[in-house]
Amino acid sequence: MAGKGSDMSKGTVGGGGTTMLRRINVAAVLDAVRRSAPAPLRVAELVERTGLARPTVAQAVDELLDAGWLQQHGPDSADRSLGRPAIRVSLRGRAAPVLGLDVGPHRVTVGVSDLAGRKLSLVRRSGPGWTAQQLLGVIGEVINEALAEAEVPAEDIAAVVAASPGIVDEHTGRVQLVPSVPGWSAIDLIKHVRGLLDCPVMLDNDANLAALAIAAARGGTGTLLAVQWGERLGAGIVIDGRLHRGTGAAGEIGFIATDTDDVINPEDSRGPLERAVGSEAIAALGRQAALDNPQSRLAELGGEQLDTADVFAAAAERDPVAQAVVQQVARTFARALAPSVLVLDPTAVVIGGGVARAGAVLLDAISDQLRLLTLNHPKLELSALAEDAVVTGAMRMALDEVWQRKLPTPAMTSTT
Repeated sequence: MAGKGSDMSKGTVGGGGTTMLRRINVAAVLDAVRRSAPAPLRVAELVERTGLARPTVAQAVDELLDAGWLQQHGPDSADRSLGRPAIRVSLRGRAAPVLGLDVGPHRVTVGVSDLAGRKLSLVRRSGPGWTAQQLLGVIGEVINEALAEAEVPAEDIAAVVAASPGIVDEHTGRVQLVPSVPGWSAIDLIKHVRGLLDCPVMLDNDANLAALAIAAARGGTGTLLAVQWGERLGAGIVIDGRLHRGTGAAGEIGFIATDTDDVINPEDSRGPLERAVGSEAIAALGRQAALDNPQSRLAELGGEQLDTADVFAAAAERDPVAQAVVQQVARTFARALAPSVLVLDPTAVVIGGGVARAGAVLLDAISDQLRLLTLNHPKLELSALAEDAVVTGAMRMALDEVWQRKLPTPAMTSTT
């Protein structure tokens, strides 16, 4: 079985570079199987896809089977009917499972994925709001629960990517400007998680990771503005498949001013736009509207107990009071977002996070407002990943880290 010490990128160059050439050939075969995952491939198909000689491919397959990176399958029905009992091989997903961690002030989500990108477990824990030290304890508990559900030992995890709100300093690996979690910027999250799981750990902004997941799900090129909209509000920018970070704070749309008197105060727990249209603000607008209009559907759904989902549900039922709330939210959001759309001219704006569950009632309202404020009208979509976008992006980045370590040399053709 391949573990964290079974790194094929390590080795010495033998006489005439034979060892290096073998490593390149093995990497080429593994990369071809990875691109086909989860579908298995025959040796003949690997020969065609890599351009390597059949004996070279067969030798590489044997090495990868012995190392635990590949698993063997019997011949398919077509091979049997033609009298060719050719074996097939596929990626062994549990050779190097990875873990994604999404940390927020009120929720911790952990996902475990196998090497082929299949989700093995997804565990969430919500709370009323934790201090930094409490949050560390919750992280450990949720990680253990996710590992148990996935039936993956902690020592088998090959890489971890953690997501956090705030600005991540790429030099120190610390999170800056997260007043919603007292003391969080003083915590070395990478060191803490590495103490739980002895493997490489990376930290990134939650909206950036959501953007990567959304971009991967959509495919294609162009510019994507991926908005992560829930209790907090941020965005990630992906240009032709590459994340745009700026100097570290790109996409912090929650701090966009909604009024001429708005200024950024680092001590505030929310930026101006977050305070205006975050999920808590939407629920508060709905509750006030219910109080002001006791005959409305909003009042029937709970009045002072309304949450964001109730507001959108009532609007979808064509309650005029709820629709007015949605129009107010859409107008504020669109006016704040329009300058970014004008500057970036994105191919698409995709909304993820909990608010994405609002559906067409919110999407249509925002689209109508943006058309009045922009020149080119980007495609506006809701992400099917919703609140799972961040943890999905974290798992994807962790897988990329594993493959960068396992396949450091680009796949090359050879006629050996």
